Amino acid sequence: MDTALPEHIAERLRWMASPDGGAYEPGQFVLYWMHNALRAHENPALDAAICLARQNGLPLLVYHGLSEEYPYASDRLHAFMLQGHRDVQRELADRGIVAVFHLQRQGQRGPYLRNLTRAAACLITEEMPVQPLVGWMERLVATCKTPVATVDCSCVAPVTLFDQAFTSAAEFRRHAKPLYDERVAASYPEQKVDVPMCDVEGLAPSLGLQPISLQDADLASLIGQCRIDHSIAPVAETPGGTRAGYARWNAFKAHGLATYQHARHDPLRTEGASRMSAYLHYGMVSPFRIAREASQQNAEKFLDELLTWREMAFHYCFHNRETIDSLDAVPDWAQESLCRHAGDPREADCSWETLARANTGRPLWDAAQRSLLKHGELHNNVRMTWGKAFLPWLESPSRALQLTMDLNHRYSLDGRNPASYGGVLWCYGQFDRPFTPEQPVIGKLRPRGVDDHANQIDLQRFRRHVDRPIAATLPRVAVIGAGIGGLTAARTLADHGIDVTVFDKSRGVGGRTATRRTPHQDGPGELQFDHGAQYFTARDARFCRPVNSWIHDGLVEPWTGRIVHLDGRGQILGEKNDTPRYLGIPGMNAVAKHLAKGLTLRLGKTISRLTESAGQWQIETTEGEKHGPFDVVLCNCPPTQTLALIGGHTELAEMVRSVHMRPCWALMITDPSLSDVPYDGAFVDNSPIAWIARNDKKPGRTAPASWVIHASADWSEAHVDDDPACVLQTLQQAFESLLGETITQPLYATAHRWRYAVPEKPLDQECLFDATTGIGACGDWCGGSRVEAAYLSGIALAGTLLRRYTIDRPAYQSDHAKQQSLFA
Repeated sequence: MDTALPEHIAERLRWMASPDGGAYEPGQFVLYWMHNALRAHENPALDAAICLARQNGLPLLVYHGLSEEYPYASDRLHAFMLQGHRDVQRELADRGIVAVFHLQRQGQRGPYLRNLTRAAACLITEEMPVQPLVGWMERLVATCKTPVATVDCSCVAPVTLFDQAFTSAAEFRRHAKPLYDERVAASYPEQKVDVPMCDVEGLAPSLGLQPISLQDADLASLIGQCRIDHSIAPVAETPGGTRAGYARWNAFKAHGLATYQHARHDPLRTEGASRMSAYLHYGMVSPFRIAREASQQNAEKFLDELLTWREMAFHYCFHNRETIDSLDAVPDWAQESLCRHAGDPREADCSWETLARANTGRPLWDAAQRSLLKHGELHNNVRMTWGKAFLPWLESPSRALQLTMDLNHRYSLDGRNPASYGGVLWCYGQFDRPFTPEQPVIGKLRPRGVDDHANQIDLQRFRRHVDRPIAATLPRVAVIGAGIGGLTAARTLADHGIDVTVFDKSRGVGGRTATRRTPHQDGPGELQFDHGAQYFTARDARFCRPVNSWIHDGLVEPWTGRIVHLDGRGQILGEKNDTPRYLGIPGMNAVAKHLAKGLTLRLGKTISRLTESAGQWQIETTEGEKHGPFDVVLCNCPPTQTLALIGGHTELAEMVRSVHMRPCWALMITDPSLSDVPYDGAFVDNSPIAWIARNDKKPGRTAPASWVIHASADWSEAHVDDDPACVLQTLQQAFESLLGETITQPLYATAHRWRYAVPEKPLDQECLFDATTGIGACGDWCGGSRVEAAYLSGIALAGTLLRRYTIDRPAYQSDHAKQQSLFA
């Protein structure tokens, strides 16, 4: 294979699997995998692919796709990238370049890139020295015999030209200055597209390709089909794509570049930052053009940030790609200093959720985190202070670095980029020098206190800027049903600044995670029963993350009690401790109470009907109260109750009607004599009873020997309308039979009917939403049948709504004048 390239391209290219090795087989085309240079201009990787196709007489195929599996995958990052892919798809078509776009989603999760690579004569892609790209490239090379090369499309001084990493800006400047002097002002030599294009229609069937056009696609709907984090909203004021990127750059050139040197440290001056980092991260704009046009205005300080600091981080990550996610990435003096102070007392031990939801109680830091959560960006001067604050608030330096990276990469549009890694690592000593005298916790790291910084700025003005609406138009939302799904949806919306009111017919929150409490007749305190959900499991990473945080905060504990499997005679057939189970502390409703904190609640309100007027909804209660108007109504009720409210208003009613919920009778019994049972919970076969659990043995419970018994779904359905006293008698007898004991005078015994307990067959989608009417539904009958399913359903419904108001919608702060007015 002829691999000769023009010098300006060849110097940027690195063969990971060389064609000189001889192990490859002739392929059908030259494949360019586009992932972090989403532009069809000034793109060295695209030019390399064009040259190789021309020289070898092969057609060219550009493949660009979006995976669900990159770290921190969310609606925010997906929306930004999809908008970028849409622009580059159009730009490639305008140049006559054939491209295939694939979105990994439900029903479309095949190994398409691997199959394309195996069919190609060679694969060209961009150099991106961070995970997951590093790992993905290594796996491609290991599983394919195709020659593979990466091309630096991000740096004016390519990472391939230096054989070392630099940890000093001054040192990097000395090495890179000759290159910058020669190249910054130079025009970029585009390659002429004079090669044949791949026959996609002929290729697609054999590789299972189903490319999609993004030009008229409903991006919000497409994102909803992806298995990603739906709790983080897209950023309306920062849409992805080349057009939006250059529009922002041109505005900055006109209003901010000339004063950048003096304004860049002030977060209250909107013209003081270019806000181009996200567009540079995904290569939606050309760094060569940005540098060239900045040099034309002699913007030396801006160029120093763009070239020296940004590109130094790229070079560092390129040479240290295996360590950049750990403290091994910081200098020895910083590691040694942090180690010496690892045992110092901390100000706090914050959980992930406390930090992520900006609940530390420090006004400046919380405002900074809200800027990340709501708007996906943070002024660099404040971000340095934000990043320095983690060390005193976490139990160890490694945990502090882990959470700094987590929140930065998860919420910021420029997260996971080498420059973003550089900024985080700077907070821990990289690219910096030691400071003396050493201080507690931070040791020799540069001090940068949150309170000190807060005293230097107008905090109220900064908070007003941060708490601006996330889009030009936002809905007023009613959530009917304060179960886990409804509360999760409400919590997610409220955290993004949406006006939400939650209604429930009960006096408390939690739905089937409710906790029954009743006075103790023969002693102090009260009796307590988890008479609905007995525990919950966590399998999906999107749910495991908050569960781990709740454990940290004492809201949840693992249930380590002995769980067994019984036959119908009460004989133990085996152990059932194969699945981790979790409990709310001190009752199962602890998580619901936590989610509800700070929300606007209207409890004890049974909603009887919805009425529409002028495109808005009024909610009426059985007592004749009216609430509203609301733009959106989200139902977190069992299907029958949801249907009674939305029937006649939306076509969703037919889908809701298809779900059948099965009942469950629950017994609650307190009897101190039942204290010697050799297990804490049991699944039961061949009995009217399906489950029994000793409630007082669960963590955080202190009542006398108390039991919760759940009847089987079949038995409950057959006796759904029986008198509770008869149900109590029958199930108590079955319980006695299983234990081999007689209950003569229990302190407390009652039966409770959950008429809508378990879906016979849940819907195969996590939520329902009708954008035309503004009606939605969620619950544990969507996508699953457990507490975890309810949580994910609520997140999915909130995400659906947030996407509708932020993707391709006007931003609240879209023009320079409006931004200026915020600080008046």
